[in-house]
Amino acid sequence: MPGNFGQTTHSIQGDAVRKNGEGELARGDSSDTALPIESHPSAKGWGPASRKSGVIFSHAPSSVLRRILAIRIHLDPSGPSNGPLRVIPDSHARRLNDDEFEKLKRSTPEVLCCVGRGGIIAMSPLLLHASSKSETDAPRRVLHIEYADSLDLEGVRLAIA
Repeated sequence: MPGNFGQTTHSIQGDAVRKNGEGELARGDSSDTALPIESHPSAKGWGPASRKSGVIFSHAPSSVLRRILAIRIHLDPSGPSNGPLRVIPDSHARRLNDDEFEKLKRSTPEVLCCVGRGGIIAMSPLLLHASSKSETDAPRRVLHIEYADSLDLEGVRLAIA
């Protein structure tokens, strides 16, 4: 498990995702490398930064992202036809540059993550993931919450978003 979870853990950001097949687009492969921070970082490995809804987000170095854990709580079943999460196994070791990202996508088969109602997926934000467009009107609602083992990570103070 990443970080030092089990002692003090901080929820740093969350999102409610709802897919139901109405006008949605497939979400392309990505990793979640931007974290909410209190001020623009000068620490090595951070950046670039941007502002979203008044909060500064900066792309974090791999050493920090290994200390983050994302929990996805499924409020509805997620099956092959309603846009489940797809992941590239073993892609979570470090932050990839664009060439490494594309090479891994071409060389590694993705895995569908089908989960029942109330199911939980725990993942590293470094894991390459995507979701397909839903082929049905069946909803797929997910609460996505990210946790850090500390709010002070390598000279940068995380914000709560």
